[in-house]
Amino acid sequence: MFDTVIRNGTIVDGTGAPRFRGDVAIIDGVIAEVGQVSGAARRVIDADGAIVTPGFVDIHTHYDGQVSWDALLAPSSINGVTSAAMGNCGVGFAPARADKHDFLIALLEGVEDIPGTALAEGLTWDWESFPDYLNALGRRRYALDLGAHMPHAALRAYVMGERGANHTETPNEGEIAEMERLTFEALEAGALGFSTSRTYVHRARGGANIGTLTASNAELCGITAALRRAGKGVIQLISDAYLTADDEFAQAELSLIRRLAATTGRRLSFTVQQTDEAPDRWRHIFGEIAEMNAEGLNVSAQVAPRPIGAILSFETTSNPFLLTATYRRIAAAGGIDERLAQLADPQIRAQILLEHGGAHRTGFAEILAHGFSRMFRMSDPVDYEPTPDMSLAAEAARAGRPVAEYAYDVFLENGGRRLIYMPLINYARGNLEDTFGMMTASHTLYGLSDGGAHCGTICDGSFPTTTIALWSRGSKSGRTIPLETLVHGYTQRNARHVGWLDRGVVAAGHLADLNLIDLEALNLGPPEVVQDLPAGGVRLLQKARGYRATLKSGVVTFDQGAWTGETPGRLLRGEQRLNS
Repeated sequence: MFDTVIRNGTIVDGTGAPRFRGDVAIIDGVIAEVGQVSGAARRVIDADGAIVTPGFVDIHTHYDGQVSWDALLAPSSINGVTSAAMGNCGVGFAPARADKHDFLIALLEGVEDIPGTALAEGLTWDWESFPDYLNALGRRRYALDLGAHMPHAALRAYVMGERGANHTETPNEGEIAEMERLTFEALEAGALGFSTSRTYVHRARGGANIGTLTASNAELCGITAALRRAGKGVIQLISDAYLTADDEFAQAELSLIRRLAATTGRRLSFTVQQTDEAPDRWRHIFGEIAEMNAEGLNVSAQVAPRPIGAILSFETTSNPFLLTATYRRIAAAGGIDERLAQLADPQIRAQILLEHGGAHRTGFAEILAHGFSRMFRMSDPVDYEPTPDMSLAAEAARAGRPVAEYAYDVFLENGGRRLIYMPLINYARGNLEDTFGMMTASHTLYGLSDGGAHCGTICDGSFPTTTIALWSRGSKSGRTIPLETLVHGYTQRNARHVGWLDRGVVAAGHLADLNLIDLEALNLGPPEVVQDLPAGGVRLLQKARGYRATLKSGVVTFDQGAWTGETPGRLLRGEQRLNS
């Protein structure tokens, strides 16, 4: 007898093959049969009218702290994800000496916008070494499976002490050898691979650059020699190559990436996005990636399915009036309700607008303060391809009002809780044409959701839902991507990259990680501001609509979008072989 049979679904099996109608039978958490299944089952789930896909595999998350206190691991779990990789971008909480706990908290708070108070209260610190960290996770259960990379910034601080936090400091040969030894030890214990960051955007809470920013070829090649020695593991990194207009700098970064892939012989992926400053750099990078693969290297770009944008509000981390003296005083003085009440006061409103009008800033501060032409109300469902006529600047012009004054009043809507979407990345030309180009190029991986991070600024843990819902229907210009291709990208392709060969396909012998999706109903409403982190920490949380059910290892973890309370998920140690 089968444990469960899912009947009459349209199966999109994760391989990219054409969809077909059929049943899925499950025994002991594993798919036993696919097709026309006969025989009794303890539970039958009717999937008529739904598509049945593998559970999604998110290879770019930051749950490294959240795993200490949260079994649900939203937003990934509520968006169809059944397996996730964390420890990306060189940041994490192991290895960690006791005197470096505050340093690592400050680093994650700055780099990934995770409230330091929540981390300080929620982290259990029942580990020091990376194997200890994995052992701590192995004692817990979750709604999804998790794997972790060895993070370079934590490793550097562990071996080099205070010097490790300074990117201008160079480790000596002995320190490089020790970092290589600890990375090998981590891989043997079950680390997915090694991650690092080379972007100036990543800064600690106090503003200092991440210690790995300018790590030398000798340091990186020395550490990653552990992957060649172990014969396993992947490399994940973020570099400033995609955001620079400097051809020489970009080429130097790409040469380093080529060298790491060549010297280790391992799979490597790195972030590729589009910025306003270098809107066509991604094309150059993709050309280089194609050449690397033609040389026999295994290099991929991690890309996003939509613009990456800040969620602005008087309730969240950022808004156009954030840097005025009056706003900063009010925000620092009390809780959210008190803040919103004061911001609605006409005298305070007038003072903030006066200070805002007299301020002249540069860079991102100027874009945040005066970029009203790229600020859009969040609709329901959310429109991730807003047009210029939908901006606050356009609304103000139609109303015949000063734009800052008009925008302030919009931010006061809904009791001061109006959410505004400000696309910053992948939207240089105001449409999704370049995003489509990245998603359909060769050697790409769907990633960059940053689930668990950017709690008060960005809400992209819902990327898997966007990928399926938006691109199967098409962009405003009519660009579409076949559903089978989209599902493959978020299932088998991602799973193969990190070596998880036992999942990502609806086929006999594979894990029964599955989604039942009402494709017509699949969409995303605006994020909500929730106060559910330790120490009363606040974060943005975006729920999806259209998931009938999600199964993890044959167990229904979500039914009509609601968590069942089940936690069949576990720590994944390294690669997972089929039928292992």
